Amino acid sequence: MAEEKIIVGISQGDINGIGLEVIIKTFLDPQMLEICTPVVFGSNKTASFHRKALNIEDFSFNQIHDISEISHKRANIINVYEEDVAIELGKQTADGGKYALKSLEAAALALAQGKINVLVTAPINKENIQSPDFNFPGHTEYLDEKFGDGNSLMFLLSDTLRVAVVTGHIPVTRVAQELTTEKILKKIQVLHKSLIQDFSIRTPKIAVLGLNPHAGDNGVIGDEEKNIIIPAINKAKEDGLLVYGPYPADGFFGNGTYKSFDAVLAMYHDQGLIPFKTISFNAGVNFTAGLPIVRTSPDHGTAYDIAGKNMASEESFRRAIYTAIDIYNTRKQNKELSANPLKINFIKRER
Repeated sequence: MAEEKIIVGISQGDINGIGLEVIIKTFLDPQMLEICTPVVFGSNKTASFHRKALNIEDFSFNQIHDISEISHKRANIINVYEEDVAIELGKQTADGGKYALKSLEAAALALAQGKINVLVTAPINKENIQSPDFNFPGHTEYLDEKFGDGNSLMFLLSDTLRVAVVTGHIPVTRVAQELTTEKILKKIQVLHKSLIQDFSIRTPKIAVLGLNPHAGDNGVIGDEEKNIIIPAINKAKEDGLLVYGPYPADGFFGNGTYKSFDAVLAMYHDQGLIPFKTISFNAGVNFTAGLPIVRTSPDHGTAYDIAGKNMASEESFRRAIYTAIDIYNTRKQNKELSANPLKINFIKRER
């Protein structure tokens, strides 16, 4: 059975943040090795520094140089660099970005080559990782460039709430000009497909938020709802999708209306992520929908302020692993069912 376990590739993130701390804490639990085979892309020297800083003695990685050497009974780490690195916990440094990128590039290549099944990314610093090889606002855009077609979707998940965003890592001053009916419609379609393909929700019910306060109050506080958002919703409805809105964001989350929907589409980053993290912080997962590969991450950042202090919770990172495995298995099952309509009919009759 060992060879059937899902191989989870993990990028280490910023070496001065909490990425390796939450990775190590996650795999201190031996039960995690029963559901997957983890492979961290980084350096055993870097990981050992973090382990010692946390005073964790009863843990070590299986050090390898190629995926073919992995142990299905251990947490593995593949050395993508050998040199000694200056680790300055809690500080934003050039090396923090340089080695985060080395890890991410190696993990993405392994994913493209089919050597790992899914990718879970630890947090990066979006400033120090910038380079000629990484000119992106974040992981989502980088992976879309590698694997997608420009229509990936930042999708935040928890047990009680799913929130996606039309515009991601861009300045608020650019949000309105970035919104078009076509773009919103495409994001609705990607979200709808993901809910079916990745979560087996056969008839997804999607809520769309407005851009302006009170969803524009019929044009009194802005006309984006009337001119851009509502036409996208109406077109989606014409295509048979269950899409509703636009809803004013404050009341929608404040009175619990979100509980009546399978997912929510927000217009911009903070409109969706502030309520999501308020409701689900440390229990949420960031999933990049709309790609042929599966990538998740915890819903937090590098947390320099607590790096090396043994204060970081691994809960979100653990959930990111669970979610990646669940989505991978769901896609596989749905692909098998779609290729075998007789099996689908048999399942329906059994129910």
